[in-house]
Amino acid sequence: MTYQANWENFLSVARGETTGQIPVALIVDSPWMPGFFGMDMLDFFLRLDRWLETHLDIVQRFPDVVFVPGFWVEYGMAAEPSAYGAPIMWRHDAPPAMRHMDLLPDKWADLPRPDPHADGLMPLVLRRLVNLEQNGELPEPYRIHIVAARGPLALATHVLGTTPFLEATATEPEAVHHVLDIFTDLVIAFLQAQLDCLREPQGILLLDDIVGMLSPRAFKRIALPYLQRMFNAFDGLLRIYHNDTPCAHLLPHLPEAGFDVFNFSHEIDIADAQSALGPNIALMGNVAPLHVLAEGTPEQVETHARQCIEKTGGTGLILSAGGGVSPGTPAENIDALVRAVQNS
Repeated sequence: MTYQANWENFLSVARGETTGQIPVALIVDSPWMPGFFGMDMLDFFLRLDRWLETHLDIVQRFPDVVFVPGFWVEYGMAAEPSAYGAPIMWRHDAPPAMRHMDLLPDKWADLPRPDPHADGLMPLVLRRLVNLEQNGELPEPYRIHIVAARGPLALATHVLGTTPFLEATATEPEAVHHVLDIFTDLVIAFLQAQLDCLREPQGILLLDDIVGMLSPRAFKRIALPYLQRMFNAFDGLLRIYHNDTPCAHLLPHLPEAGFDVFNFSHEIDIADAQSALGPNIALMGNVAPLHVLAEGTPEQVETHARQCIEKTGGTGLILSAGGGVSPGTPAENIDALVRAVQNS
């Protein structure tokens, strides 16, 4: 299949249609790509010519794989937190990491409401998208169809710290709702600003693993209203939700959030996920990203991939890793995913 045909097949399955061909799709970004090409991490972010070469080389090396979101303009986890002043630690061998801000909950409501066009690293993301999509840097026939952002709970932990935020969900509910309102507004604004840069916008990818750390009761009280607000803001577009924290306890409640595709932990049985989520949500998974896809043999990858196909009957399945592609994942193991589909 051609690049465009692969994308259209992925889009059809993601929207609940039956195509007869199981797509293979992978979330790839800076944890995997620079190492795959032997690049210094800082060069990956600073050398825009090398950045584009790596993305083009990957889509050409793996022509039967859809990469999500595809030509992802990102700075690790730093784009959104940087708008609040969270310090960034840059490294040569790993994506940038964040130092959370030391703020007590009674100060959370005073956080600014950043502008994606002016604050932190977000304007650099937007300008790069404009250059790729509107100023001719991205060659034909390639397009960026999907944009990505961290969800509000993930953003809260990067800005405020995981432990302080999770503790506050039990002890400071008013402060938590104030700050999640601030973060949700930014996530929606940043996603929309990115979509406005594209020629053919068709979807969003929201990444929020922290949701999986909540109990069902806390999920419905704390996370669900903000997930619904975000996904409802992009009704009519494809909505992909990544959460690879083991959260089988939340499966019965997740469909209420309003997304179309779920990329989830390999520790959740894919048959259980299909049963709990129902036919209206496509499953994007579920081969273990580290122990199988990165560290296993091609034969092991193909075996695990075929198990995913057998357990789901191939219906509503986008074959993928149970999370993003891990550092060190070899090319032959990605090839094995494709073979599993071709031989099914």
